[in-house]
Amino acid sequence: MLELTKEELTRYSRNIFLKEIGKDGQLKLKNSSVMVIGAGGLGSPILLYLTAIGVGHITIIESDRLDLTNLQRQILYRTSDVGKHKAALTKEYLEQLNPHIHVDVINDRLTPENAFHLIENVDVVIDGSDNFPTRFLVNDVCYFKKIPLISGGVLQFYGMIMGIMPEQTPCYRCVFEHPPEEQENCSTVGVLGPLVGSIGSLMAVETIKFLLNLKPNLMGKLLRIDALTMDFRLTELPVNESCLICGKNPKIKVFDPKLQDYYEMCNPTPYFLKNL
Repeated sequence: MLELTKEELTRYSRNIFLKEIGKDGQLKLKNSSVMVIGAGGLGSPILLYLTAIGVGHITIIESDRLDLTNLQRQILYRTSDVGKHKAALTKEYLEQLNPHIHVDVINDRLTPENAFHLIENVDVVIDGSDNFPTRFLVNDVCYFKKIPLISGGVLQFYGMIMGIMPEQTPCYRCVFEHPPEEQENCSTVGVLGPLVGSIGSLMAVETIKFLLNLKPNLMGKLLRIDALTMDFRLTELPVNESCLICGKNPKIKVFDPKLQDYYEMCNPTPYFLKNL
């Protein structure tokens, strides 16, 4: 187990002063590992705060180059970075922020063909991807590998976060059964940048709480935020016995990279949200 250095004790002193964390908790964070899917709008605050608080090993999957439109919400980057690979930029900036942690960056797009191999050997996966096929893909891999998952999404003025413990809580498919035919994303209907930052920050908070085993947390719950009305709703996720992957009679019993849900670029319709 890695120990805290004198410099780290000073750097993390404001964490250590919290009785819920203390020196033992800070040491636990240093010896924890997380995987973040995407270093964009959600990934930026997630990665900055997990790095700053001292999570010891962070793996990032990101393949895009920075676009000028990204800077409205992706606060990890600068105008001079436009056109550069986010993977290299992310590693450089995070290591400058905190040289005491280890950052691995996979400069590749997560696909049905590589996901089952890439997602492994971490304490929790944080999904900050910007499309629903990837969210289905991450959910399914985490379910079969029994890796805890924190998933978030933002569109226009609305945001959500889910916490999923495979075989213990409802999964992403319990709420969103299938991607529908219609496509809608932030590049076509817009998204409020500060709300993306808020959701990403809350995902970082919940990741830290999970790593420290602080309860209550979001595992098995759904947080929805309407930034227009400032309505926050935290709901216990109901069991969906007809869920395709974790229901009573699941149709998806093994991971299948050819499953169509991983390829349709569209926005799923909530299964339970109208009744929550």
